[in-house]
Amino acid sequence: MRVVSLVPSLTEAVARTVPAVLAGATDWCTHPPNLDVVRVGGTKNPKLDRIVSLAPDLVIANEEENRAPDLAALRAAGVEVLLTEVRDVPRAFRELARVLDACGAAARPRWLDEAEEAWSALPVPGVRRTAVVPVWRRPWMVLGRDTFAGDVLSRLGVDHVHATHPERYPRLPLEELRAAAPDVVVLPDEPYRFTADDGPEAFAGLPCALVSGRHLTWYGPSLAEAPRVLGEALRAALR
Repeated sequence: MRVVSLVPSLTEAVARTVPAVLAGATDWCTHPPNLDVVRVGGTKNPKLDRIVSLAPDLVIANEEENRAPDLAALRAAGVEVLLTEVRDVPRAFRELARVLDACGAAARPRWLDEAEEAWSALPVPGVRRTAVVPVWRRPWMVLGRDTFAGDVLSRLGVDHVHATHPERYPRLPLEELRAAAPDVVVLPDEPYRFTADDGPEAFAGLPCALVSGRHLTWYGPSLAEAPRVLGEALRAALR
């Protein structure tokens, strides 16, 4: 079987479980670090001719990460596309199992069991905090309604203040983000790479948590350690 993945987190899941089937992946598929497959462009601008030339039995995609016209073009070229939709942690586990089964995994991988155990073992948060969660700047964009990352934070006791916004990733003025006066500003290192020198200065006077975007937004093997990694970063910011 030959598989092309257009989703970095699913690429990591397939590479960890059934590496021999993975024929191609996007330029943004950085895990595992030693991944050696044909690169097919970005998640939003894949090289469709290159994908078709690989003669894949299956292309793995996601409704948020990938553009519908690209997937339609692949289907029109006779390529089977498995489209995932992940808006919360439980759905991530179901979709991961579906993807791995479609890729020919002989058995459920241990890492997937460990990830589910890590999330099911979380204690009920004693104190809930509020957060603003930028995912881009110039312009500023934040988590809005119905997002996987928002559900991840909620399970860790952090409620982001734009969870009921009509848009999933609203663009909002920086002044409005500051005026929300959250307990913490959560700054991931992807898709925008917020760093200690690029991000916190915009929120002077507010605690800022620099977190791993892979642990906040990816649904794959990183889910097993995400509660610990994210929890440590949040606690450090809120001391």
